[in-house]
Amino acid sequence: MRMSGTALGAASVLLASLTACAGTGETASSPSLTAPSVYYLRPPGDRTGPHDKMPYSLVAEDTGGPGARTLTADVPTAARGTVVIRTYGGCEGSASHATCEVDGDYSNWADAPRAKVVAAEGARAGDSAVVTYTYTTKGGKKLTARTRFVVGEPVVEAVAPESVRGVRPGARLSEPVVVRNTGEVPARGLGLELSVDGSEFDQRYANCRYPEPQKGHIAVCEFPDLTLDPGETVALRPAPRIRTPRAQLYTSYGRNVWALDMGPGHYATVHEGGEHGDGPVLEPEPTGPHTGGAFVAGGGATNVVLDTYADYEVSAVHLKGAPGDRRTFTLEVRNNGPANASAPVRLVFQPPPGTSMVKQPMTEYDDGVWEPYCDNDDFTYTCDVKALDPEETQTFAFTMTLGEPGEGTVRLEDKKPFSPWDVGRRDPDPADDTAVVRVSR
Repeated sequence: MRMSGTALGAASVLLASLTACAGTGETASSPSLTAPSVYYLRPPGDRTGPHDKMPYSLVAEDTGGPGARTLTADVPTAARGTVVIRTYGGCEGSASHATCEVDGDYSNWADAPRAKVVAAEGARAGDSAVVTYTYTTKGGKKLTARTRFVVGEPVVEAVAPESVRGVRPGARLSEPVVVRNTGEVPARGLGLELSVDGSEFDQRYANCRYPEPQKGHIAVCEFPDLTLDPGETVALRPAPRIRTPRAQLYTSYGRNVWALDMGPGHYATVHEGGEHGDGPVLEPEPTGPHTGGAFVAGGGATNVVLDTYADYEVSAVHLKGAPGDRRTFTLEVRNNGPANASAPVRLVFQPPPGTSMVKQPMTEYDDGVWEPYCDNDDFTYTCDVKALDPEETQTFAFTMTLGEPGEGTVRLEDKKPFSPWDVGRRDPDPADDTAVVRVSR
């Protein structure tokens, strides 16, 4: 771990842009050309690397009206063994110089003309080259932007066990954030986002932001002075302390990590704003090889199974009437607690013989368009039960035409576990998971 004197990470993810100056009276509509100040390339022939990588972005704007503009890309002579240019969409030129005809609102993401820079054959990890882009506006003004392309990429990983079990409800859960770089080049600066779902942070770091309205559930931290060399591992301490909920069977916490000069990823969202905490400073400390859990590229979530349960109960129904009478009734599913177990069950209703269904629960799946909420297979109705808080009830309303006296059944059916850590509801009293629907006169 090396600590640089300059905050390289935070600066490197900012766009390096040059905007044409118009002296006094300059407005926001001035022509501009923007490009990343640094961008990492895979070594030649290597398709591995970080997932969800932010694509290279080159943007030019000129509000001078319709008409063609010119964009050029140039590789200096000394760097021609490090990177080469590949042309697309009508761009012309060589591996070291390309010219493209573009418009006044150009983006290499959206428009066909592209001068793409890739690592040259024979380039090695750590080699770098500065490529200069020049955008000539309709009025003849030249704007330039430069990107330093680095061969090789930092790949930041964090220890992220899939699950933790046997945690007492309301207890403090504390585990350090352990991060390593498995890429070919140093990670210059480290970004971290901590998140909790159903829990709360028990302390808030002085050097992390806590955005609203997720103030108690999201922390964003940056370490611009940290340089994490290939193969190096650090632990961030003091370890986060999380207060687990008392009335939930499941909760989770996550940690996402990225190299600051590379960005958090194409589809990643890092929360903005928020005040800093009033607790200790979170700091990276060098550590040896870590054996306490699996590393995951970019980090990930850990599911927490708390040492509690959810006692579900289904109600019985007694309908009186003669054959042909209509009766409306509700089937009730109640969670007697002490915990919310998410949505682990379905209600299965088999009406009494001789009855016929008139109305069943419906759900609106589009504006004014309804469909049955429950699946119906051979006169058996299977209805998903939503996540119920302790002492909460979900009702299902049916209307039937009665037949001769008889009995049907209603029961709760456990859903198939969707992961190895899913333990269902741990219902201690399965006897009240079934009930009778009786028809009599």
